[in-house]
This record gives sequence, structure tokens and C-alpha cells, in this order.
Amino acid sequence: MCDPLRIALVAEGPTDRIVLEAALRATLNPESFILTQLQPEGSIAFGATGAGWAGVYKWCKQAAQRGGGRLADDTLLFGSFDVLVLHLDADVAGKRYSDASITPAQADGALPCEQPCPPASATTDALRAVLLTWCGDVTPPSRTVACVPSKSTEAWVVAALFPDDPAVRDGIECYPDPETRLSQQPITKRMRKTQRDYQAASTKLESRWPRLAVQTGLGEAHRFQEEVRSKLPAK
Repeated sequence: MCDPLRIALVAEGPTDRIVLEAALRATLNPESFILTQLQPEGSIAFGATGAGWAGVYKWCKQAAQRGGGRLADDTLLFGSFDVLVLHLDADVAGKRYSDASITPAQADGALPCEQPCPPASATTDALRAVLLTWCGDVTPPSRTVACVPSKSTEAWVVAALFPDDPAVRDGIECYPDPETRLSQQPITKRMRKTQRDYQAASTKLESRWPRLAVQTGLGEAHRFQEEVRSKLPAK
């Protein structure tokens, strides 16, 4: 029997972990894996940097520092895990560093970097490039997957759980605030962005992910799935 994959997750928040873990279960089935969230929870080895996109920024900076300036050379990290998932919601492309009280380094990519949507990929590609600068890399490290939902992970939640929602039909990846759709469902279906509500929906998220990942208008979900598969270690 093969050992389970060791996957590390750096994400903006705990609800993102629930969504991404459901997506990983569907993508990797029947292969088993152990998911360890390094950010925002942190650990003694990898540090605690706070939540949100500022926490992702600080974590990347710390990891790059351990690697002598490049995340790709962080031997502690890649000696402990088979795959690293770096999550950053695409709405960060509309932010400024000052919004999170960050003084950027000279090499950090410029924010804001938001582009007209559609296509969603114009913004997600720009933000991926910024994310790489935080890591001190020009190209993604060989065992690293960038996960950049547009405009946020909630777009995937809404599309999975409420496929008939008008925002889904009109193009949820370009909807400015998908989270608001969660509370605007019929009273018997609406949900909140809480760990409890997301955990209760995780089985549905997993079962509906295969459809989601090939659905027209959800290119970032498809990209995430394909990049995960491409980064798996050779057997």
C-alpha cells in the first residue's frame, strides 16, 4: 500500500481549507492524502503569521527567507510535504498593500493588479505573478500549486450548492462578492461563511466538484484540479 500524499496548505482562512479539502478529495480519489494547514494556523516549525491575504504574504516571505530568498529552496518545507497548495482569492488583485498595513519589498509585484472581467484569467494570471514575487520565484516551484479562485472561494461554494443562482448563470467568476449570495438563498437553504456551515456542506461540495471543475465559466476550478494532478509525485 502506498503512503498517503502529504499536502501542505497555505490559505487565507479556515473555511477555504474546508472547500479546498473537499476539492482535493474529489480530485485525488481514490488516492489518500493528509492535508496539513500551515497558514493561518501555523506551527512551531513554519510560524504563525495571522489570517487573510496579509497572512499569506507574510508566510510566503518567511518561507522564501528560509530558502535563502526563494520558496523553491525551502528544504524544510519540501522535505516535509509532497505538494504545497498556495491559496489567494482573486479579489486581492483589487487591494493595496497599505490596506493590510504592509510595506512591500522592492521586488514585490504591484497591487492593485485587477483587470477587466471577463475573462477572469486576466486578473488571476496577474495575481499569480504577484504571488510568485512574494515567494522570491519567477516560475512556480515544481511541487507547488497556486489556487486563485475568482473572485473568491465562495464562487465555488455558490456554484456547487446553488447552481441555479442568477450569479452562477451570469458568470460567478466575475461576480464582485460571491459571499453575499450565500445569505440570499431561500431561507431553508441559505448559509453563512462559518466553519460549521461549510463543514456541514463539505460532502456535497466533494460530490459536486467533478461537475464544477469542467463547468463553463469556472475556469479557475478546472485550472486548480489540473494543476494538482500535474504536480503529484511520480509513482
